[in-house]
Amino acid sequence: MPRGNDADICPEGQSAAVTRRSTRIRLALGVWGVLVSQVFLYPGVEDIVVALGGDGTIRAGMWFLVAEFAAFVTFASVWGAASDALGRRLPLAAVGALGGAAGYLVLAAAPTFEFPFAAVLAVRVVGGAATIGAFSLSITALADLAGGNGQNMGAAGIAIGLGAALGSVIGGRLADADPLYPLFAAALTLAAVAALFLTVSEELPEGDRLGVGDVLSRLRQRPALAVPYAFGFIDRMTAGFFALVGVYYFRESFGLDAAGAGLALAAFFVPFALLQYPAGVLSDRIGRAVPVVVGSVCYGLGIVAVGVAPTLWVAIGAMIAVGALGALVSPATMALVTDVATVETRGAALGGFNVFGSLGFLAGFLLGGTTTASAGFLSAFLVVGLAEVAIAVVAARAVWRISASDYSWPETRTGS
Repeated sequence: MPRGNDADICPEGQSAAVTRRSTRIRLALGVWGVLVSQVFLYPGVEDIVVALGGDGTIRAGMWFLVAEFAAFVTFASVWGAASDALGRRLPLAAVGALGGAAGYLVLAAAPTFEFPFAAVLAVRVVGGAATIGAFSLSITALADLAGGNGQNMGAAGIAIGLGAALGSVIGGRLADADPLYPLFAAALTLAAVAALFLTVSEELPEGDRLGVGDVLSRLRQRPALAVPYAFGFIDRMTAGFFALVGVYYFRESFGLDAAGAGLALAAFFVPFALLQYPAGVLSDRIGRAVPVVVGSVCYGLGIVAVGVAPTLWVAIGAMIAVGALGALVSPATMALVTDVATVETRGAALGGFNVFGSLGFLAGFLLGGTTTASAGFLSAFLVVGLAEVAIAVVAARAVWRISASDYSWPETRTGS
């Protein structure tokens, strides 16, 4: 049976609950800012790539996005393990945000100094290595809070979704005004995020402080993490697919400009954002299995529906439905990670989840870009959508088994 909230017991508990809610909101705001900065570039990626010395093909856009996410893959667990060893998250997150801001400013200066496109890609790698620290560690700091892993990951999810929604709309308008404006906006946003992180008090759970090697060693002793990692890979693959192929699809198939493509992406991200928190709370109450397995099957079929839509408005309607279904899956999948991980390895565990998620983004860019270039948009939507269905079918039994076990559930269902 769940324990009652501390707020129901004593005034001190009520004060702690209020403080925790404030911390949760501020951390979610930081996650939101990181996503806004990143997604500013997506709707106008074609124009940005041309301004930075690349050509306007989908392959050039693919490599521009791949460069950043290759760094995400390499450094997400490094940041997480370092924070576990240090016993602090947010100072490192602030450093990562400032590094990401500097990377965007260097990119904006590239045309002035006539950087070759290869150098632009190298800057993207360095900036991505910094930015993933801000993103991964802010989510980990949310996971450290008491009150339910689903609730905390729902807060992260709504921040991610709203950040992507706002970033896609504003980023498209900025790119139509000038392709370099999204870069300046991203730098300014990340600088503000760094300042915010330095004002937030952390709430790390009690546990042994381990060295980086010990953290990673203990993480390997939790093979059940492979299940949410696999779902995270496929889910983020679909997001990467929409970030690249979705933009080109709406611009080429329906004649939209960057701002219009941004609005089309927002049709996905707005419901994805608004439903994350209630979906996370729901997964705390009913378990992770139904949201993850059933939601993933429906989500994959929805992606296919976008690709076969005969008109723009049907495609937009399908995007809204896909966003709602994605909101059902995302916080429950992240919560599975925090259910399985120990408190001493939580940073590295969520860092690992972000590694697989970033690999998924890479796969979405590469698979979507190459499939579209060789076989067209419909084939790309079929491949990516049915991959989501396949992972749900193959891993359904494992998800049910993890959801039925206790792991850290007694801890995650307490507090507020």
